[in-house]
Amino acid sequence: MKKFLFVLLSLIIVLAAVLTFNTLSLTSKQVAPDPLQKMDFPANAYQHLSKAVQFETISYSEDAIPDSTAFNGFHGFLQETYPLIHEKLTLEKISEYSLLYKWEGSDISKKPIILMSHQDVVPVDQPTLSDWEAPPFAGKITDTHIIGRGTLDDKSSLMALMESIETLLKESFTPTQTIYLAFGHDEELGGGNGAQKVAAYLKEKGIHAAMTLDEGGLLAENMVPGFDKTIAMLNLAEKGYASFNLIVETKGGHSSSPPKDNTLGMLAQAIVDLENNQLPYKLVKPIDYQFEYMGAEMPFFKKMAFANPWLFKGPVLKALNAHTTTAPTIVEGGVKDNVIPTVGKATINFRILPGETIASVKEHIEKTVGDKVKVELAGFAVDPSPVSGIDSEAFKTLEKTIRSVFPDVVVVPGLIGGGTDARYFYGVSDDVYRFYPIRISPESFSRFHGIDEKISKENYREMVEFSYQMIKKFN
Repeated sequence: MKKFLFVLLSLIIVLAAVLTFNTLSLTSKQVAPDPLQKMDFPANAYQHLSKAVQFETISYSEDAIPDSTAFNGFHGFLQETYPLIHEKLTLEKISEYSLLYKWEGSDISKKPIILMSHQDVVPVDQPTLSDWEAPPFAGKITDTHIIGRGTLDDKSSLMALMESIETLLKESFTPTQTIYLAFGHDEELGGGNGAQKVAAYLKEKGIHAAMTLDEGGLLAENMVPGFDKTIAMLNLAEKGYASFNLIVETKGGHSSSPPKDNTLGMLAQAIVDLENNQLPYKLVKPIDYQFEYMGAEMPFFKKMAFANPWLFKGPVLKALNAHTTTAPTIVEGGVKDNVIPTVGKATINFRILPGETIASVKEHIEKTVGDKVKVELAGFAVDPSPVSGIDSEAFKTLEKTIRSVFPDVVVVPGLIGGGTDARYFYGVSDDVYRFYPIRISPESFSRFHGIDEKISKENYREMVEFSYQMIKKFN
């Protein structure tokens, strides 16, 4: 018995030593900020964003024709508001409504960079209009905020780029490397007629960039429980996207004599089975970077969990949502309360983790629901994007810019669960990143695509400043 206790104590001591050594070895990855020359903030920047919001560039559905009045009106507004950009840069229209600006650099030997945003916004649910502080397309400016659809997603980043470049042109600044501005018009529908065709156009022209930067990374405030520092999520990749229809077909019948295999009962069981058999949490790239970068800034005992993923990764991966998610979103079936329907259909949306595919998700669904349920891919679908690196000059420049403009934030490479237009630019760019400094908190997160979308004046000022300093850093 004494020998057993001695062995057990020895193992505990060794385990404690390993855990402590790994924790102490996990040191900060944050780079030192550089001093910056302050930007002369444009006097009418808030009014310009307000005006941009007033153009109802809404993406309703893949079948809907874009509102030419709204999009062309917005284009005319940009031309009028930023005369130097339209004098010094060249402009191509792709698919009629997507915009591709080219700012010629002074050194043709340098690879260009591509800075992205999108013009379109999601619709507003009419029953929620009374819950808005101001009408969603009025662009109201208060003492503290600009209110309206698109202020967070994504006209704020588009307008911040335009404000910063117009300011640089006023300062007679010329970039050394060529800069492309790619503003798609249908990102909210998947970008098939916008960003995808812009990327194809660039590829056809033989253009290959050092970096593409798009939306999809944020300044996250109080989004990680127990972590009081703001996190700058500089995302290296995005999850894939696929929805599948589950279809159950039976002979139906009268509700007074229900069969054993009821159409909607079978469909409901299939949904429950999928929710109860989620795909596993996995430590894959770039989530391992989140362990290193974020964990290093944690208090000692929390750092221990991040420094020793071989032992503690389960709860951390769950907190990071590091798996292919399963979300039932639409259920259809039935025509009358006393008739058992012959067909029932449910749509399940999946956000696919890197390392898995649309095909592997379909295989998982079929294995889970059985052969009585038909499984069909529904609409737009895309596999997870490649994962960009953290050793490139582009990443280091972005990292340095973020830390210089926001010295108190913690830069963390990561993975975004949502989709962006950036997915199409891997074929024309060495690396693709996602970040603009929109501040988000648990209280404001629901405003994305939701009620009372608005951005603070201070945050919009930060976005313009960041865009300005980033362009100067790259050049």
